[in-house]
Amino acid sequence: MDLNTVVDVVRRPSDRPGAAWRTGDAWLAGGTWLFSQPQPAVNRLVDLAGLGWPSLVSNSEGLEIAATCTVRELYEFVPPVDWLAGGLLQTSCEMFLAPLKVWNAATVGGNICMSLPAGPMITMAVALQATYLLWAADGTERTVAAKDFVIGDHQNVLGPGEILRSVHVPEHSLGRRYTYRRFTLTKLGRSTVFLVATQTPGADDLMLTITAATTHPLVLEFGTVPDADTLQRLVDAIPTEFWFADPNGTPAHRRHLTKHYAEEIRAELGGTR
Repeated sequence: MDLNTVVDVVRRPSDRPGAAWRTGDAWLAGGTWLFSQPQPAVNRLVDLAGLGWPSLVSNSEGLEIAATCTVRELYEFVPPVDWLAGGLLQTSCEMFLAPLKVWNAATVGGNICMSLPAGPMITMAVALQATYLLWAADGTERTVAAKDFVIGDHQNVLGPGEILRSVHVPEHSLGRRYTYRRFTLTKLGRSTVFLVATQTPGADDLMLTITAATTHPLVLEFGTVPDADTLQRLVDAIPTEFWFADPNGTPAHRRHLTKHYAEEIRAELGGTR
């Protein structure tokens, strides 16, 4: 879509973009959402694609994912064999409501910053206990836990001119075992619920991440796998206003599915009590 309010495009921003940020600016990476509908408040685009940030850097500390890393690049990444949760990277890419050709342009950072309940990169990052490096326009930076970044439907903690630079996934999280459950109304539809659980190999702990069903990610952590009644009570205790409503499901429907899939996950990861 033509953005007829845009009068300038910064093709080669500084290596540390943001100092010249002004009202009406928008960061441009893949642009798959930006160009999908009118943006009347935007009059200048700052293109991040030419900055050359390494898309994926893996080392003994884990995996560093640039905000400009494309979905295609993440999907094609081959994790080390001892990263038991490495498969979640590819699985999360498969949860995009987008044709495969969009994967070549859509970015990890763009999906996270859109902060939609069904954003699969958000699910992945929260489930893997990732942290985000944020750059502010004044040159400062801060690190935010992925679970604290999205605060509502299309809402996050970014300030004016602040940018998501990278996603750090720690090695210890990638070494955990995982399972997931997802429901959609159609085969290639948007997620109504997307639950991911991880567990330390050989241990009885459990971390359950709830997304798509709620307006922002919710994490339930247990030192030992809870019994069925405890888990059901904790899901029921989620405040009513946290459950998301859209054409893909009512809050009651999403709560029901979350309870159903949470019990399946509990049983799969060793919860027989």
